[in-house]
Amino acid sequence: MDAEKLMKKFLGGSSGFGKGAATGGILGAVLGSKKGRKMAGSGIKYAGLAAAGVMAWKAYQSWQQGKQPEQAAPVQQDDVKQMDPRFSPTAPAAGGEPFQLSLMRAMIGAAKADGHVDATEQQRIFEQVEQLGLAADEKALVFDMLSAEISINDIVASAKGPEQAAELYLASRLVMDPDEASERVWLEALAHRLQLPGDLVAHLEQQAKQELG
Repeated sequence: MDAEKLMKKFLGGSSGFGKGAATGGILGAVLGSKKGRKMAGSGIKYAGLAAAGVMAWKAYQSWQQGKQPEQAAPVQQDDVKQMDPRFSPTAPAAGGEPFQLSLMRAMIGAAKADGHVDATEQQRIFEQVEQLGLAADEKALVFDMLSAEISINDIVASAKGPEQAAELYLASRLVMDPDEASERVWLEALAHRLQLPGDLVAHLEQQAKQELG
């Protein structure tokens, strides 16, 4: 099974909220390994990767309209129906792979960027993935991503246009703690490499804050 078919199967063709439960479980395992990480917000959370697309789209819209980040309206469930297709996780990434695969890689890479996911915690993640009921090929893909060293270069290379660049930044931001200096430095480096304007980053940050609470 090729990567695109596998990801569609794995994420349930994540085209709306409430799908991609396996994705939520895997990312929840990654986040759960990081002490003190909690989720709050609108209820979109990580149930589907469409969430990152809608949030990035709303932030991008506000930025283009010249609004202040503080004026951003919270994302609503129905927003996915109006989302610009350039932000869809099912669109192709720069290298031709499904963008949802790029998003998952970015989120896992961001979660591991501070070095807090050590060997013991990674084993705990693997054990939780084993409990998700995935097929062998699905588990193999997830384990490969969890085991791989994911660099900022890997994340940046997958962005096809500024829309996907914004979405990759926001997805990464959702799994990081900006109060930790190492994570803030990593995020700043990512924004720079993605060539995101500072005021757009501010809008993306605001959306992330609204989701995380």
